[in-house]
Amino acid sequence: MKTSIATVSVSGDLREKLDAIAAAGFDGIEIFEQDFIAFDGSPRDVGNMIRDHGLEISLFQPFRDFEGLPEPLRAKAFDRAERKFDLMQELGTDLVLVCSSCHPQALGGIDRAAADFRELGERAAKRGLRVGYEALCWGKHVNDHRDAWEIVRRADHPNIGIILDSFHTLARKTAPDSIRSIPGDKIFFVQMADAPLIDMDLLYWSRHFRNMPGEGDLDVTGFTRAVMAAGYTGPISLEIFNDHFRGSNTKQVANDGYRSLIALMDDVHRAEPGLKLDLPALPQRVKPEGVSFVEFATRGKEAETLSELLKTLGFARAATHRNKAVTLWQQGDIRLVINEETDGHAAHAYNARGTTVCDLGILVNSAQDVITRATATGAQSFSQDLDIGELDIPAIRGLGGSVMHFIDKETGLDRVWEVEFKVADAPDLTGVGLMHIDHIAQTMSYEDMLSWTLFYTAIFDVEKSPMVDVIDPDGLVRSQVIETRDGAFRITLNGADTHRTLAGQFLADTFGASVQHIALATADIFDTAAKLAGRGFAPLPISPNYYDDLAARFDFPPGLLEKMKAAHVLYDRDEKGEFFQLYSGSFAGGLFFEILQRGSYMGFGAPNAPFRIAAQKRRLRPKGMPLR
Repeated sequence: MKTSIATVSVSGDLREKLDAIAAAGFDGIEIFEQDFIAFDGSPRDVGNMIRDHGLEISLFQPFRDFEGLPEPLRAKAFDRAERKFDLMQELGTDLVLVCSSCHPQALGGIDRAAADFRELGERAAKRGLRVGYEALCWGKHVNDHRDAWEIVRRADHPNIGIILDSFHTLARKTAPDSIRSIPGDKIFFVQMADAPLIDMDLLYWSRHFRNMPGEGDLDVTGFTRAVMAAGYTGPISLEIFNDHFRGSNTKQVANDGYRSLIALMDDVHRAEPGLKLDLPALPQRVKPEGVSFVEFATRGKEAETLSELLKTLGFARAATHRNKAVTLWQQGDIRLVINEETDGHAAHAYNARGTTVCDLGILVNSAQDVITRATATGAQSFSQDLDIGELDIPAIRGLGGSVMHFIDKETGLDRVWEVEFKVADAPDLTGVGLMHIDHIAQTMSYEDMLSWTLFYTAIFDVEKSPMVDVIDPDGLVRSQVIETRDGAFRITLNGADTHRTLAGQFLADTFGASVQHIALATADIFDTAAKLAGRGFAPLPISPNYYDDLAARFDFPPGLLEKMKAAHVLYDRDEKGEFFQLYSGSFAGGLFFEILQRGSYMGFGAPNAPFRIAAQKRRLRPKGMPLR
């Protein structure tokens, strides 16, 4: 299977696009006419430049408003086609995309259109070229791939075929299974695009909101299954129109595109194992079983401050590394690692950002399967020199330059704590009743959210929630949850549009750190709160107005509301259960801890987020005041 991408899908000039597309691993490109016209070289120069990048020109596109025109417009359309045929031969490609006409004078009629394409096929055949016909979902007379296929069928010419685009089929809710009856050799090209489900004009939706397969809500897997079952053997290509992508990092968008195609075709292969897809063998998505550890890069006074905070949270100094300035703090099944090394990844992270979460350890069944799948879908592997007696734990680069290590039992990597660490004498790990990490919250620029959603869903066996808006007093933050079905592993992705929001200010103050808060689970939040108070822990103060509003919204048993107010505990409820949460103050540029009791509650306390953010902002320096 060959992969391709339309040059319109990524930002930059043509050279920048080709550099990124080739580096991402694509086999070819669809050269978008506008990209060619804007370039200052000849068609032959462009073709050679593309081939010098190790790419082929899979398709030239688009050719618009061709079929069904009255004279003299019809003659002019054929003249335009001949000129584009000249251009294609100079470029070195044999396939052009003709999209269904939107011309105001275009005439309908299957036979009229078929006759036009039969003649165009004759002209193309004389040059050794092929023509693919695509139904635009907003086309004037042809907006359904079934009608486009009927035109191609009646044209009955070997140089005329159909081009299928997942967006045009799925946006109109056309059943993709109808594609299975099209002969595979008459499908000349296949374009892929996903999109969020939005009720809007089809043209506007297509031109501004397409995204990579797996980033949206369309059944791109079902569409691709139908295409491959029909016997199609050509390239699978991306044609993405997206306002954010046009202004995003060219290499990142290209890498995301390649990742999306590899994951999509793996899904198709697993859904239809009888298909011969010529794909590299990939392990299936691996289910994360929880967070093994969270590692902080810190040093000096900041390390002392963090250690004191962990003590007030009930953590015990459980072990020290045998070779490095690394300390393990533990409570229940929660492991927090403080790394004060002056060399290596943690040191680089600290030098760039100050105290920050630099590493996440993820429990999995097979660490090697994760690495194999992650690197095959474009993730960057990570390693650093090992000292004597240290385990070689597989890792990849994550958000913001952080690292994710993968720990499994089958290869003994879960023994790292006894192999590499010297355990303290009888540490008390019961603490204040904190049991495990409920979720990790990662913060990023909003334009990066689709990229990191795709990163997680392409590698791991997880589900993504619908994106929700979180109201900040100074803007909007978009939030999306990535989690396993059993809730053993949860990450919330929070996208900031402006530095004025709490999330945006965290990004600005920490120069792009990834983890902003860590949520720790307890079975009894009021018992935990009492024990925290005894250790000198200071919870985030919540406005009394919040509790007055709670009393109006919910019915509580006697005394519960007063207990929440005294402990600064926030509350929510859904059809499955109750949810309690409290927060630490912020430290180290905006990091903070959350303590929660969720029971069967499925959410994350989203209704409380505006009041929590307001409380946190009240404790920040006044606007316009410099740091001391």
